[in-house]
Amino acid sequence: MPSGAQALAQPPLTSATTGDPPAFGWSAYAERVNGRFAMMGFAAVVLIELLSHDTFLHWAGLVP
Repeated sequence: MPSGAQALAQPPLTSATTGDPPAFGWSAYAERVNGRFAMMGFAAVVLIELLSHDTFLHWAGLVP
């Protein structure tokens, strides 16, 4: 039976897609996450344009 400290020990955090630990700053993990959020944002803009039949800039009120 494991001791108290061993029972509470957790495995080190790793990325869901690689064995690399998540890091802050210019790391492969951060760039992968930023790219995924950028793709979601682009898809949202395209969806807004398709549903509203208007450009995103006009829909957002940035262009008259």
